[in-house]
Amino acid sequence: MIDTHSHIYAEEFDGDRNEALARAREAGVELLLLPDIDSESRPRMLELAAEHPDYCMPMAGLHPTSVNDNPLWRDELDAVERLLREPPMRMYGVGEIGLDLYWSGDFYRQQREALHAQIELALKYDLPVVIHTRSAYKEMEDALATYRGRGLRGVLHAYADSAERALKFAKMGDIYFGVGGVVTFKNAGLDKEIAQLPVELLLLETDCPYLTPVPHRGKRNESAYVGHVCRKVSELHNLSFESVDSITTTTTKRLFSL
Repeated sequence: MIDTHSHIYAEEFDGDRNEALARAREAGVELLLLPDIDSESRPRMLELAAEHPDYCMPMAGLHPTSVNDNPLWRDELDAVERLLREPPMRMYGVGEIGLDLYWSGDFYRQQREALHAQIELALKYDLPVVIHTRSAYKEMEDALATYRGRGLRGVLHAYADSAERALKFAKMGDIYFGVGGVVTFKNAGLDKEIAQLPVELLLLETDCPYLTPVPHRGKRNESAYVGHVCRKVSELHNLSFESVDSITTTTTKRLFSL
């Protein structure tokens, strides 16, 4: 398995990060992809990737909520571009980028500008995108539609909308859908949507330390728990755990050139 979205560099792991990494390896997690947030957390991500170059794969990006109420967000974008232009180590994607209107819609214009700027960087440097979307799926659909036919590739991480909309997204490029702990929540309804999508379009993720899957819901999430997501997807598609593991791992390695 590959955890395609792990914030294991976050402060929540300061007390037991090495142990959490060991638990992930023991659980059969082959690699961790580390999405970027902004300049405040980036040094932690890069330090972890340098310490574990065979296991932790970093990205470069500006999270949409780091645009909100931030007068220096364009400087943050410049920092992302510098990191892609002169990387201290290989960057495996542009992310986590996107739109998040859950907390406020006041910064939609700025978030949209940042999203498009970073998609252009991904196309320029031939990298996949990792896209965050919350309370903005229609707006994201409109944004990605403008890139149809331009070679866009990437994943909509923590996908939480309908299978119908997902299939629309899939026509806009080489687009996949990250499935995390929410698919295990009894009343979320996401399981019904994921069951309708081909396994070949799905990637596994935790988004740790957030969105902890059942049976650990309510506790800190960690990359070792991605197996619970894999097991749920296998149940929804009536496939073996090993089959879902193999399919999603193959897709991830191709998408991120691992």
